[in-house]
Amino acid sequence: MRVGIGYDVHPLKSGRHLILGGVGIEYPMGLDGHSDADVLTHAVIDALLGAAALGDIGKQFPANDPRFEGASSLDLLSTAAEAVRAAGYRIVNIDSTVIAEEPRLQTRLPEMQQRLSAAAGLKLSDVSVKATSPEGLGALGERAGIAAHAIALIEEA
Repeated sequence: MRVGIGYDVHPLKSGRHLILGGVGIEYPMGLDGHSDADVLTHAVIDALLGAAALGDIGKQFPANDPRFEGASSLDLLSTAAEAVRAAGYRIVNIDSTVIAEEPRLQTRLPEMQQRLSAAAGLKLSDVSVKATSPEGLGALGERAGIAAHAIALIEEA
């Protein structure tokens, strides 16, 4: 058994669509980044790659590579999950948490869970997605950005 952790944070910016866990969220701002800036999916990717000792999202999908500009993070997750499998591992489960003052995400979590599990090639019950608020503390509490944490468990296939 091997465990990997992932973390990502992006600033909020006007003129961008907000995408979390592959789900478009109605909000006046979106996350700024090279791809679709989906912090939740990026954290999951880093957790999977870390568990298999395959580096991180920046190594696999560099921000200076034009192929990934505006890329769907769910597509990147599918590629990362295949890399983990090609390295000889089976993904056991993923647990994740989005940290955002706004928007409130509870009603959208099941859809995020479904999209992440499909992209990773897992059963719905093998993926957990939660959300919490920073309770007004720090930059995230001041609505400057959104962050996410993830952990993945893999085992030799």
